[in-house]
Amino acid sequence: MTLHPSLAAVRRGVRAVLEPLGAGAVVVVACSGGADSVALLSAAVHESRRSALRVVGVTVDHGLQEGSAARAVEVVAQMAEMGADETLTATVSVQAAGIGPEAAARQARYAVLEEVAERLGAALVLLGHTLDDQAETVLLGLARGSGGRSLAGMRREFDVFARPLLDVRRDDTVTACQVEGLAVWQDPHNSDPAFTRVRVRRRVLPLLEDELGPGIATTLARTADQLRDDMALLDQLADEVLARVAGPHGLSIPLLTPQHPALRRRVIRSAALLAGAPASELFHEHVLAVDALLTDWHGQKWIDLPGHLRAVRRDALLGFEPAPSPGDGEGRVPLG
Repeated sequence: MTLHPSLAAVRRGVRAVLEPLGAGAVVVVACSGGADSVALLSAAVHESRRSALRVVGVTVDHGLQEGSAARAVEVVAQMAEMGADETLTATVSVQAAGIGPEAAARQARYAVLEEVAERLGAALVLLGHTLDDQAETVLLGLARGSGGRSLAGMRREFDVFARPLLDVRRDDTVTACQVEGLAVWQDPHNSDPAFTRVRVRRRVLPLLEDELGPGIATTLARTADQLRDDMALLDQLADEVLARVAGPHGLSIPLLTPQHPALRRRVIRSAALLAGAPASELFHEHVLAVDALLTDWHGQKWIDLPGHLRAVRRDALLGFEPAPSPGDGEGRVPLG
């Protein structure tokens, strides 16, 4: 019997990720009940039989929608019916201070999935992002001027996480579920135009397809793959530079200043993150302002950074330190 192409595409992506694992390995599958994650779980259960893997289905209740707890119970029941070896639900508290509800929910979700993986000794946590999700991510990064890091899109693997469906279209996950007779949940957030990603999905990408021709989503995803390799190399080189210029009291200005701007600014960003600056709030303009302490020094006192930090030049060192609290008797100099 010939396998339906959509079902074959989903299983092929999952098989490539699971094949290197040894017999008995535990694989966690994050499942919201939507088509992407249901297709992912079904494929993981099917492919796990080849290598005697143990599949654990996990649904995360963010508590952001009315009835979310009841919905989580339904997903758990569905995962068990689909053949997951074990199922569980995790409830998280989403704190959206300064980063928006979507980013806060993502952070909370990843943190609890990582905790589940650690407790279970899981080899991988599978996420159901598709090629369409990747295209949307790249387009959003381009629109926001976020630089190469955002244009490189979502990583196929990082830490304990893997995304087996980044070469699979969203339509294929929907069709795969239909072929297998699997019920899927339509998240109302996925059709709410209040969310930027929804507008990109429903308006912007279809318009680009109409005006520029089909294949835009695939092209954007391919661009992400190409840029990701470049970014990985630059990040590796920057880590090597950081190791050479970092000392107990800061970064050596004489050693850091002659570096290529692409490396020097990555080193600055990494040092700021290590000092406690939130990645979601540390923008390119902050990095450029700190870079000017090295390349355009004319007596600037310091540069304010997110996370209640500041970058300071003292003699031959660039340091990152806590900014004084209001009322400490020291005025603050704004960025730039």
